Amino acid sequence: MDSESLLLSLELASGSGQGLSPDRRASLLTSLLLVKRDYRYDRVLFWGRILGLVADYYIAQGLGPDQLGERKSLYSLNCMEWSLLPPATEEMVTQTSVVKGRFMGDPSHEYEHVEMQRMTEGDRTYEDEVVIQIKEESRLVSVIDQIDKAVAIIPRGAFFKTPFGPVHVNRTFEGLTLADAKKLTSYFHFTEPIELKNKSLLEKADLDPSLDFLDNLEHDIPKGSWSVQMERGNALVVLRSLLWPGLTFFHAPRTKNHGYIYVGTDSNDKLGTGQRG
Repeated sequence: MDSESLLLSLELASGSGQGLSPDRRASLLTSLLLVKRDYRYDRVLFWGRILGLVADYYIAQGLGPDQLGERKSLYSLNCMEWSLLPPATEEMVTQTSVVKGRFMGDPSHEYEHVEMQRMTEGDRTYEDEVVIQIKEESRLVSVIDQIDKAVAIIPRGAFFKTPFGPVHVNRTFEGLTLADAKKLTSYFHFTEPIELKNKSLLEKADLDPSLDFLDNLEHDIPKGSWSVQMERGNALVVLRSLLWPGLTFFHAPRTKNHGYIYVGTDSNDKLGTGQRG
């Protein structure tokens, strides 16, 4: 959810139990404006909160001129002081996938993982136990990356792609119609497309390349991994991921207001392995 409309967005999402205390809201409102200024981001999103045993991680993301470009993730333990996280790598995601259980809430905490590795000594080959240290900060980066790729979503038309490639906020977007707001085809994964690249020219014939440049949710696997509900007398549509139950997306039809927030424990929130069709 955009930091510039944070209070309204938190209010719209509050019906899903994603609310924050007045003190936290006030701190976020001030500190995220400073993050935007100090890091010179075009936009700053409040991403959500990952719950830990001793403290919670509040997550924000900074975006540059290209809205689909690299997102810089930051975390805070108090909603006032923010630390920049490194980008996720495949090696990091693989290494941290073995960690189970809740986050501690301490970025310097190290998990110990024991695995068997094949060792060679002269002509002799044998297996031995090796203890691997995994930092909680690396795990935090990996979980944010997995959630972004799986369930970060936007409504169709909220962004447009220029002929030269960069993606920008569509200032003329006035929201989905009530009918369209109920359809999964009206929502896109806010990450690089996978399914779209495999479509034939015939399948792309009816698509608007400036608006339909991302994968929509219709063919996500497993089927039924998204729930769509109308709330507040059809004034609000809420999408929830059944794969990552902490994720809530909201949109007020016929308005510009939309966003998503994640509030959950960790990667163990994930109920299954989903993919795009």
